[in-house]
Amino acid sequence: MLERFLLTDKVVVITGGGKGIGAATAELAAEAGADVVVTARTAEDVEQVAEVVRSKGRRALAVPGDVNDLAFLAELVERTVAELGGIDVVVNNAGGSVSKPLLETTVGALERSFHFNISSPFELVRLSVPHLLERGGGAIVNIGSVAGRNAPRGSFTHSLMKAAVGQMTRLMAAELSPRIRVNAVLPGAIETASFKTWAEHMPDALREQMVAATPMRRNGVPEDIAAAVLYFAAPSSSWVTGKLLDVDGGVPGPLFPSPQPDL
Repeated sequence: MLERFLLTDKVVVITGGGKGIGAATAELAAEAGADVVVTARTAEDVEQVAEVVRSKGRRALAVPGDVNDLAFLAELVERTVAELGGIDVVVNNAGGSVSKPLLETTVGALERSFHFNISSPFELVRLSVPHLLERGGGAIVNIGSVAGRNAPRGSFTHSLMKAAVGQMTRLMAAELSPRIRVNAVLPGAIETASFKTWAEHMPDALREQMVAATPMRRNGVPEDIAAAVLYFAAPSSSWVTGKLLDVDGGVPGPLFPSPQPDL
């Protein structure tokens, strides 16, 4: 029965894999028996993660680069197939945006964020699908955010893009089933390095409020998200596609009150 939660001899490609959720996902995939391709902009980070994968007895390919460069994505797929023999799972973890209030948001900012959060993962999927099919099928896991389900003030770009990730996931699932499954994990507040840096400037009372507003009484850690990704990547979810899974400690809504005054 446990075999349904394994990725034995599968090849998993992870974007944004140098730190945080991506790094934790790479390590767990290796523990589940997969060979792992890790990409992110910082070469040192992806090589360190690749070394962790190798230490667990699995093959690893570290490919530093910027996923915003669509030509790089083609290179990533070509190298993966040439060096590891194919692709079974794609984890679109890279993404992000800087939000400002609506009236301070520019079209240029929206378009840059759309390219990073939607165009780039779309292109990686488009390029990977023939190789997934050649191996018999596979799984695609997109990383979104619970912010895509909410509409908090002051988070226009971030929430909009994460909502788009969710709809992209459902549309991909509809078109690629039954041979390729597509699902998304929607993290809540996760204690990544960047989150901790941001939280260092947060008043103690506000940080306590975050925990108090979370039914599980803690923030998440990257390993919480990695476990959800593994479920969607493995045969354990063989009859699941087009789903968006909130992994947020049970938070019923936005953690903080609106930071903006009324117009």
